[in-house]
Amino acid sequence: MSLAARVRAQAKINLILRVLAREESGFHSIETVFLRLDLSDDIVVRIVSGRSLDCSGPALPSGGLGPVESNLAYRAADEYARATGWPVGFAIEIEKHIPIGGGLGGGSADAGAVLRALDALSPNPLGPRLVELAAGLGADVPFMSIDRPMSLGWGRGERLYPLRPLDPRPILLAVPDFAIATGDAYAWLAASRGQYAPVGAVLAADALATWEEVAREATNDFEAVVARRHPVVAELTDRFRSMDALVALLSGSGSTVFGVFDQNPDDSEMMRKVAGVRTIVSQTSDRVTRVERVE
Repeated sequence: MSLAARVRAQAKINLILRVLAREESGFHSIETVFLRLDLSDDIVVRIVSGRSLDCSGPALPSGGLGPVESNLAYRAADEYARATGWPVGFAIEIEKHIPIGGGLGGGSADAGAVLRALDALSPNPLGPRLVELAAGLGADVPFMSIDRPMSLGWGRGERLYPLRPLDPRPILLAVPDFAIATGDAYAWLAASRGQYAPVGAVLAADALATWEEVAREATNDFEAVVARRHPVVAELTDRFRSMDALVALLSGSGSTVFGVFDQNPDDSEMMRKVAGVRTIVSQTSDRVTRVERVE
C-alpha cells in the first residue's frame, strides 16, 4: 500500500498589489495582501516508484498544460525530493477548476498543495522551512505553502506576515477568454513608468482588519496597463463597482477581474452588460483546507 494524501489547492486574489523597484537579479519586489478563495483544484499525491503527473477537470485547456517537467506542481515535488532526499518517486493527480492564466494563482496553488501534501507524508517534514523551498518556485508559492488564509507579502512573496482573515464574502470572478503572461504585464508596467521606481509603503496589519478598511487600500498596479491593452478589464471593474462591490480589481497580473460583495451577486445582471465573459461565483475563505491521508 502506497502513502497518499489529498488536498484542495485554493485559488487566491490580491487585495493589494504594489510592484516596486526592479532588483539587480531582474526580479521586482512586491507588496501585497494575499487572500484564499473557496474555488480550488483537487490534488492527490501518491508516493510510488516512478514519477508522473496527470491532469483533468473542467478548467484544463484543450491542449493540456504542456510538458510535465515544466508543470509547477511537478517541479515542486521534484524540488522537495532534491532538498530532502525523499521521495524517490511520486504520482500527482490534479483536477483543474481554477482558470489557467487568469491571475488566480492556480499553478502556484497546485505547487503549494503538493509541497504541503509531501510534507504531511514525509518521515522528516520541513515544517516552517517549507516556505524557503517554495520561494524558488514563484512569488505566489510561499503563500500557497502555508496554513494561513490571508497574509501580507513582501520581497518576492517569500516574506509573509499572516493576518487574521476577513469574514468570508461572496466573490464574483469574471474570466475573459484570454490570458495575460506575467512577464508581459511586468514589461508593460515598466514601460509605463520609465525610470520611475515607486517606494514601498508600510502596510499596517491593523489597518486591514475589516472589509471597509481593505476597500480604502485596495489597488493593483497592473490594472491600468492591462486595461489599456484589454479594455474589457476596465469595463468589468466599472460594472462590479456599479453593482456595489466592496472591492473590484484585476486579479494578480490578470486577466480575471473579481468583485467582492456583501451579498450573493446576480452574475446574470453582469453578463447582460458585458457579453461573452464567463463568470464564476465563489467565496473568500477564512481557512485553509487540511491535508488528508487517503488509501
